[in-house]
Amino acid sequence: MAKVEFFYDYSSPWTYLAFTKIDGICQKHGARLEWRPFLVGGVFNTVNKAVYEFREKGVPAKHDYMKKDLRDWARHYGLEMKLFPTVFPVNSVKALRGALVALEHPDKFLAYSYRVFEAYWGEDQDISQDHVLRSIVADAGLDTDEYFDKINRQDYKDRLRANTDEVIKRGGFGTPTIYVNSDLMFFGNDRLVLVEEELKRNKV
Repeated sequence: MAKVEFFYDYSSPWTYLAFTKIDGICQKHGARLEWRPFLVGGVFNTVNKAVYEFREKGVPAKHDYMKKDLRDWARHYGLEMKLFPTVFPVNSVKALRGALVALEHPDKFLAYSYRVFEAYWGEDQDISQDHVLRSIVADAGLDTDEYFDKINRQDYKDRLRANTDEVIKRGGFGTPTIYVNSDLMFFGNDRLVLVEEELKRNKV
């Protein structure tokens, strides 16, 4: 059975797009999917500072095209996306620690993550705020007390940091970063077609 690792951060619109498809692709091809939340800002700070330079100075034509490209992909996937949210970039660290909590309740993880993405990219809510997270947690059926207790614990902070350090060590530079069978890396929503091709080859 092929293994797919999906390293992701809720703060990325490309990741929202890929998130909606990766589970179905893995199920279609009988691959085992591992969700790996990580803090993309930590990656940018370490190996990809050019992202900040682009945001600061930018290339207007490229920025305009990126927004068009995102709208095209969102329409293709049937998603409503705010481009860009009022708070952008957003501090997603609490929501990502929360993903580690949600992963301990596998039947609620997808509902939680969908709501985080929808709240931020579809509803223009600031997912760094506790009151927004409380609503998301309730919608996903998670226990609010458990959630907020754990996301403030050092071991959950350390686990998120470990995922961030790992993606850097393995050559990642942004989100989503996808690995097939540990060593084949693919980056971005538009590489999902190549992920699927690799999974097809694994079935032969």
